[in-house]
Amino acid sequence: MAHTVAVVVGSLRKESFSLKVAHALAKLAPPSLKLEIVTLHGLSFFNQDLEATPPADWVSFRETIQKSDAVLFVTPEYNRSIPGVLKNAIDVGSRPPGKSSFLGRPIGIVANSPGALGGVCAAMNLKQSLPGYSGPIMQQPEIYLNGVGDAFDDKGNLVKEALEKVLRQYADAFAAWVDKHKK
Repeated sequence: MAHTVAVVVGSLRKESFSLKVAHALAKLAPPSLKLEIVTLHGLSFFNQDLEATPPADWVSFRETIQKSDAVLFVTPEYNRSIPGVLKNAIDVGSRPPGKSSFLGRPIGIVANSPGALGGVCAAMNLKQSLPGYSGPIMQQPEIYLNGVGDAFDDKGNLVKEALEKVLRQYADAFAAWVDKHKK
């Protein structure tokens, strides 16, 4: 039986490279993983005043994460960090205290950028902020996808062979990581 992976896309942009990377990963993942893309459109801002009666969109997001066996974050880098929309999703999903939806779920991080550094700062930001309310974070292989601006055709299909190879290797490693932690 395949493990369900919630692929949380950290960008709202219609032509988001992160969304395209997430779709490419879903196509390249081994049969042991079923990747389900989770976009953050419509997820309202976290406000602790609302925790007693959380908004329906928070409940839905938390349930999506809780139903998954693992979580894979696919994020761009904004100003040497993760986008605010992704931080908000982590805040929503990690609450209330002690009941984080991410607990016990193996975590993967895929950062990307059309620039030369491939989102390395965003990935490091996630690695700093997730421990304590997430499951085990896969440390190796790390994946920082640079130069993604020309990796997809006008229909969003992956056309860069080198990137396809890297994504397939990462998906295989993540499948082994999830299997190790979800036996």
